[in-house]
Amino acid sequence: MGLGPTRSPMIEWARGYDRTTLSSDLTAAIIVTVMLIPQSLAYAALAGLPPQVGLYASIAPLLLYAVFGSSRVLAVGPVAVVSLMTATAIGDLARTGTEAYWTMAITLAFMSGLMLLLMGVLRLGFLANFLSHPVISGFITASALLIAAGQLKVILGLTVEGHHFIELAIGLLQQASQVHPLSAAIGVATIIILIWARRGAKPLLQRLGLGPKLSDALAKAAPVASIAVMAFFTWVNQWQDQGVRIVGAVPQGLPPFTLPSLDWSIWQQLALPALLISVVGFVESVSVGQTLAAKRRQRIMPNRELVALGASNLGAGVTGGFPVTGGFARSVVNFDAGAQTPAAGVFTAMGILLVTLLLTPALFYVPQAVLSATIVVAVLSLVDLRTLRSTWAYSRADFSAVVFTIFTTLAVGVEVGLMGGVLLSLLLHLYKTSRPHIAEVGLVPGTEYFRNVLRHQVHTSPYLTSLRVDESLYFANARILEDKVNAVVAERPLLKHLVLQCSAINNIDASALESLEAIDQRLREAGIKFHLCEIKGPVMDRLQRTGFLSHLSGEVYLTHYQAVAALAPDILD
Repeated sequence: MGLGPTRSPMIEWARGYDRTTLSSDLTAAIIVTVMLIPQSLAYAALAGLPPQVGLYASIAPLLLYAVFGSSRVLAVGPVAVVSLMTATAIGDLARTGTEAYWTMAITLAFMSGLMLLLMGVLRLGFLANFLSHPVISGFITASALLIAAGQLKVILGLTVEGHHFIELAIGLLQQASQVHPLSAAIGVATIIILIWARRGAKPLLQRLGLGPKLSDALAKAAPVASIAVMAFFTWVNQWQDQGVRIVGAVPQGLPPFTLPSLDWSIWQQLALPALLISVVGFVESVSVGQTLAAKRRQRIMPNRELVALGASNLGAGVTGGFPVTGGFARSVVNFDAGAQTPAAGVFTAMGILLVTLLLTPALFYVPQAVLSATIVVAVLSLVDLRTLRSTWAYSRADFSAVVFTIFTTLAVGVEVGLMGGVLLSLLLHLYKTSRPHIAEVGLVPGTEYFRNVLRHQVHTSPYLTSLRVDESLYFANARILEDKVNAVVAERPLLKHLVLQCSAINNIDASALESLEAIDQRLREAGIKFHLCEIKGPVMDRLQRTGFLSHLSGEVYLTHYQAVAALAPDILD
């Protein structure tokens, strides 16, 4: 699928924009803005950046996505997994909290934007297909557990070093006696409140007489309410003097104009992380966008999404932000709140901008444990253990890929975990396709259908054998077909015809063509004719450009039934 129309999708949704649509978009924007404020602050902290950077990363990307994006409801901004990957990518290159660290985060966003933009221009959206769902599910589950473990040290008031789950777990256990009780109480209380708010706030508000929409909006405002309440108590009781870590001073004003580092060595070090962040962000964004678009019978264009996400990340890079993508939670909230067009994102960006201009002083007394609790509650919803159960029942290969991805991500790190999962999936695919299912088929009595002789009662002939290969033929599996044919010939002294049913063969590469030529030659020498049937059009086009069909010992039939009728009519009786 290409980029679609050359004009911006904005022209499409802006045409016919009316007061009703404006009202829906404004309502959704208010709800998403309230939700996005604590998320932006928390995900900036997760990335190892000052809290205001999360606000910066939620302004320009939303505006640019509204211009270039093809989804009507996707909300772009900081997300948990990409924030973790950002921290992992630059954690060993610069010290957290320094200007150099922030510069690298900006550079990472800029590089990710360039890569996504280039992929969009070159129409490389199909590359995301190499990330199988089991691998992505395992990666996100492991990342969520890793994020939660990393935030526990903040909630408990500990200083634990380590980027991997095992390191963090060991560090937390070793420092268990040093837990700061007040910080832990604040964090645990916030977690309990947020979990309750997700499940019980809306029904309670409805029982009190509030309407469904207002109840839902107030329930989604629970993170902001928690921040406000805890900040108030911290201010009144001066909990920071008792060891509670607070956000502190947050700069007030417009996002700054920033540029990435021009140090070539830094670009080389960040190239692979930027690529992984780009691909993971794109997959997450497109998955969310397609799911929500289908509910309204709309569609998104993957290659257009690459361009939009590229522009969004470039926007984050020049306004002091860090890598962003389409977030699942906020996009669903945007959808449920009634957003009709990306203008809701524009209004959300304006709301975040007002916060950075007017309300950042109010963040001074916010306990860091509250932000960490917000992250923990958000990411735990990403843990999907059902995938383990379903893949175990359906496909042991997929199950092994999921387990490997989870274990490697937790034990080694997010980059190695993701790459390892993808590599294992590709290796398992190659292994599977290198051992294709080859069935001997016979005629089902009274029909023109051919089925596996091991599964059905069918008619066969000692003079004819029909084989069906349920896989494309290529260099890795061509020899398997040769071995199967040799085995059939050795077992059947009366054999005169061998028919290869090609209905499941979508491609034949040069190595497989040589194998077919070798099979034909060996069968010819044994006095057996080699026939083909049900060849697909594109495969036939390629075969006709060679001399194989003209030298074939047998014939090419349109259907298998025609081949059997011509070569062994006794089977039809």
